[in-house]
Amino acid sequence: MNDHPLLLLTGASGYVGGRLLKALEEKNYRVRCLARRPEYLQTRVRATTEVVKGDVLERDSLLAAMRGVEAAYYMVHSMGSSGTFEEEDRRAAENFGAAALRAGVRRIIYLGGLGGEDALSPHLASRHEVGRILAACGVPTLELRASIIIGSGSLSFEMIRALVQKLPIMITPRWTNTLAQPIAIEDVIAYLVAALEVKEPGGVFEIGGADVVSYLDLMLEYARQRGLKRFIVPVPVLTPRLSSLWLGLVTPVYARVGRKLIDSVRHETVVTNDRARQTFSIKPRGIREAIARALINEDQEFAATRWSDALSSPGAPRSWGGVRFGTRIVDSRAVEVACTAAEAMQPIRRIGGKNGWYFGNWLWRLRGFIDLLFGGVGMRRGRRDPEWPAPGDTLDFWRVEAFEPEHLLRLFAEMKLPGRAWLQFEVTHANGISTIRQTAIFDPIGIFGLLYWYALYPLHQLIFHGMLRRLARMAANILVTG
Repeated sequence: MNDHPLLLLTGASGYVGGRLLKALEEKNYRVRCLARRPEYLQTRVRATTEVVKGDVLERDSLLAAMRGVEAAYYMVHSMGSSGTFEEEDRRAAENFGAAALRAGVRRIIYLGGLGGEDALSPHLASRHEVGRILAACGVPTLELRASIIIGSGSLSFEMIRALVQKLPIMITPRWTNTLAQPIAIEDVIAYLVAALEVKEPGGVFEIGGADVVSYLDLMLEYARQRGLKRFIVPVPVLTPRLSSLWLGLVTPVYARVGRKLIDSVRHETVVTNDRARQTFSIKPRGIREAIARALINEDQEFAATRWSDALSSPGAPRSWGGVRFGTRIVDSRAVEVACTAAEAMQPIRRIGGKNGWYFGNWLWRLRGFIDLLFGGVGMRRGRRDPEWPAPGDTLDFWRVEAFEPEHLLRLFAEMKLPGRAWLQFEVTHANGISTIRQTAIFDPIGIFGLLYWYALYPLHQLIFHGMLRRLARMAANILVTG
């Protein structure tokens, strides 16, 4: 019998919230996740974790979710919205606080943004306002304020990564000398979990890593660890506003959020008191270790990220050639089939080897022959088992990176490429309908990698579209004939 109190977690599909969910589950906490699309999260949580439908912008939907909850995590912000994010943040916090008070919640834990009260961007000012609204609701609120979060997949880290990877000559405006106190994602999660047990039920705690550095220092440390030589050209005239427009060209999937976030970089985000150090027994990492850990884990975390969420988020642009996410290119498509998840996964788990690729098999064989000519493995390896793949198995010129029998197959490319590539199939099931999502991910190396992707993009469109439609037909036939 689990004697842990019941926790409510918002934002479980987000970057920090998703990792917090895993940490809480590993410690056997009872967790209830609030989600606008429960079917999305249901396949990603443990059997002991409850997922309920709700929206912080709809107060009535919060009351049932709060019932019996001891502590609630508020991990929501509206920066991705196309409207005024400050107003949405304000209304969401008021709804959440009112519902928590009415339900008898004993503690709210909120992750906000670090920054001095006298010098705040609209983004940070909104984060601070949310903290004040929650604290004023009548429920003790413990607010953690963090600077840049370092971890593969985090917004700040991915923007730094994209800039350093793509620009051998870096034009650095004055704001790149602004000081910050970056913190590793692992340390942020440790603080969030420990916040459940600290004696002080509320208050503001500033959390940061071991080092105070500039944004330029972060870029140079990333370049050093990746073995990249970068030439720095300081300029005094590039304002944050102009930089945000330029950022939209370098990392277009972040364009809307980037324009709101980059206004913050002119303001220092440094810890000004040691209250967190005195209250929490956590020793945060420095930037060297934080970046090193992010780079070590980036392949696993990158491939495990739910790219469909990025594609369907409000305002995310689609363009010819796939969606750019950081330095990677993502092409994702989905189809719905009236069958069970197991039936939808059956043709997916059998793919490759003697079963073929269901569409344009001669093109797949031609690609394998070309790979052999360039010293690659080609298509000759086949697959170990015609029915059931396993992580680590070879599958033609792919290797199985992850497999979940009724949910996921992720393949990593081992053919000769000017970059790295993944092919992923996901299945979600709700109300008798299975959604099959197919995602091709390419991480190009330099200009040749980009030329390779765009040259073959029309062919990829043809093959991947045909493959997905064939998978859907096969799944439907299994339902009819099975």
